[in-house]
Amino acid sequence: MTTDETIASIRGHAAYQAACDVLRAEHDRTVQDIITLTEIPAPPFAEEKRAAAYLDMLRAHGLEEVAQDEVGNVMGLRRGFGNGDILVVAAHLDTVFPAGTDVRVRREGTKLFAPGVGDDTRSLAVNLAFLRAMDAAGIRTRHDILFVGDVGEEGLGDLRGIRHLFATHPRRERIRGFLTVDSPEVERIVTGGIGSRRFRVTFRGPGGHSYAAFGMVNPMYAMAEAARSLAAIRVPREPVTTHCVSVVSGGTSINAIPETVTMEVDLRSASADELAKLERGFLAGVEGAVAAENMAREGTIRVEITPVGDRPAGHTPNGAPIARLAAAAVAAEGYSPSFEWSSTDANIPMSLGIPALRIGSGGRGGRAHSLEEWIDVEIEGSLRGMRASLATILAVAEMEVA
Repeated sequence: MTTDETIASIRGHAAYQAACDVLRAEHDRTVQDIITLTEIPAPPFAEEKRAAAYLDMLRAHGLEEVAQDEVGNVMGLRRGFGNGDILVVAAHLDTVFPAGTDVRVRREGTKLFAPGVGDDTRSLAVNLAFLRAMDAAGIRTRHDILFVGDVGEEGLGDLRGIRHLFATHPRRERIRGFLTVDSPEVERIVTGGIGSRRFRVTFRGPGGHSYAAFGMVNPMYAMAEAARSLAAIRVPREPVTTHCVSVVSGGTSINAIPETVTMEVDLRSASADELAKLERGFLAGVEGAVAAENMAREGTIRVEITPVGDRPAGHTPNGAPIARLAAAAVAAEGYSPSFEWSSTDANIPMSLGIPALRIGSGGRGGRAHSLEEWIDVEIEGSLRGMRASLATILAVAEMEVA
């Protein structure tokens, strides 16, 4: 059976159509789940309250082996009729917003506004809706489906939740596929995982009065030269490779040579080799900047380079069955699917050679990672996207259609 025929057989099956009817009938409940979960803060490294709520939801939905692991991931198993192979369907619990951010949801017509409402809270609620629809319709799949709400996807979380899952889950050797439902747009299928290396670089010197101690080494000058050196590194357009000095801090007063300054740096590439090359160039630039400042003035600059992030690069070939099934399911709903690169939880399984994708939760959204983040929960647009992702999940999990 071809990919298109597989998707057509699922979409034409009475059980799938019944599941879609349930998604429609329970749309208001899904929207309420989005609101409920969004208004539970989940700042970086502090997802505990939302994780606890989601754990209760997974348990209430009748999953087996409902549990929370050592790093805070929550999960539950929907058992298939096969030999115990597993498809992981994940959505991340964390947001980029710090503790204290106002996460109350504001509704304007069919739009919901709140930090984190689309990335990735909507997906958590949509995965619950998929569960209810599959159960109500009596859908059976060959593979077990492990539904996961994971921690640490954003920023310095460094994919720690999914990294831990693939390192420690007792049945990790049975995982045959991975789908992270992340953000609304279903037409954007992520098959490529952008790798990244992140560093915090601290420059230290003796400090002193800006006038009286003039001529003393200045950590700020060394940091500026290191940043300029990184800016001068030429990187290829293909494979896409980028660098950024993103956060700087330090100093005590406008009339003082600083004792300590710090910069945080983000290096990315679709190629592990190009990423390693960029890292070598960056580190050489830091070393050269420190040496130059120490030669130019009195005293000594010391530098501390601390890795703060390491996301592996990976790729699920666009022609892989999992990618072709997702594209066919998206196209069947009238979208124009595209294969893209990004940095998501799917990086981890991709780097391990496990077929993995990022798929969407449906509908539309915008202003992600801002205080004015929004999603549109208009029913027809939402259901259209949800149907595409549900069909993808069922195809990869091998829904029984006989």
